[in-house]
Amino acid sequence: MRKRWLIAAGILLVVVGPVIVTQLLPGEGRRLTGVPLQDLDYTEVRFRNAHQDLDLAGMLFVPEADGAVPAVVIIHGSGTSSRNNGWYSTITSDFLDRGIAVLLPDKRGSEKSSGDWRTSSFEDLATDTLAAVEYLVSRDDLSFSRIGLLGMSQGGWIAPIVASRSSEIDFIVSFSGTTVTPREQLEFEEVHNLRQLGFLPGIANGIAFLSTRYIRNMGQREFWERVEDYDPLPNWKSLAVDGLLLFGEADTNVPTAKSVSLIGELDNPRLVVKVFEGSGHAIEDPEIKGTRVIRKDASAAVADLALGRR
Repeated sequence: MRKRWLIAAGILLVVVGPVIVTQLLPGEGRRLTGVPLQDLDYTEVRFRNAHQDLDLAGMLFVPEADGAVPAVVIIHGSGTSSRNNGWYSTITSDFLDRGIAVLLPDKRGSEKSSGDWRTSSFEDLATDTLAAVEYLVSRDDLSFSRIGLLGMSQGGWIAPIVASRSSEIDFIVSFSGTTVTPREQLEFEEVHNLRQLGFLPGIANGIAFLSTRYIRNMGQREFWERVEDYDPLPNWKSLAVDGLLLFGEADTNVPTAKSVSLIGELDNPRLVVKVFEGSGHAIEDPEIKGTRVIRKDASAAVADLALGRR
């Protein structure tokens, strides 16, 4: 009996010991900074997704400029989204400084938009962005020289779907979006989350095997059964407008190396890939070089494409 207890204690120590040590170590304490939404001027807008009978809302940011300006429609990342997300407001501020308009819709089921993202496929969510593009085109009082899409994280899966269904799109950008399936991305992210908690590699993989299945089959079943096997590569391969894919080299949410490799295999000359060394999923300033939530050269790369400087 004593031997069994010793074996059990040894196993427990191997499993949770590294976690306890990791949690006791002092954290990095790095705080990233962004542009607050209250520092930006915007107009409340409402438009309708006639494709799925939804009333949508959002914020339209227009720079002071003479004549037509490029416009970017932002596509949200995963989960419920907030207007106060510093990721969106920071890159919007950068665009405004460069003379680029931004439409930031409220994700369906978030803020002032109706609907529910939890019961929606990526194809469903793409119709919200199509409605946003249609709204911009309908504005007779505004003139846009180019219209593009900026898919943030999960939005990088949705952007090429929208581009395949609209003739109004001039360019698309995937910002920290992966090119693997959602199922593979979830497993990659979960393993790295567990590793960051302190679990050893083999143990982290084992726990992730169970936790990802709980998320897909129980925790968020309605959503995951609609998206888990979505393959973005056919839409990227057939993309007929300029596409830019940005990745953080140290991203622990998406497999950067594999995503870059898969895009390279498509051999589509319209696609450009940029990997930012030292940055994670937010493509933030690297350590020591700053604390900005989105590094300037990343937002500049998107702005240059929007302005036709590629």
